Amino acid sequence: MNLREAVENRRTELINKLITFGVFKINEKHLFESSLGELEGEYNKFEEVQHPHSQLGSIRWSKKVNRYELF
Repeated sequence: MNLREAVENRRTELINKLITFGVFKINEKHLFESSLGELEGEYNKFEEVQHPHSQLGSIRWSKKVNRYELF
């Protein structure tokens, strides 16, 4: 598989995933008219919203605790 085929396969994959999210256009352009970079950016927006550990639902360490401070 050459680079052109790989890019087209990735574009097709992202277009199909975006359609499942109900996205049919990006900035008034149909998905098939968009570049790979535009498709990646749009998909990443939806992936962040859908991911269980994104934004407020994520687990974050507030500070490192010295184990000797616990006693």
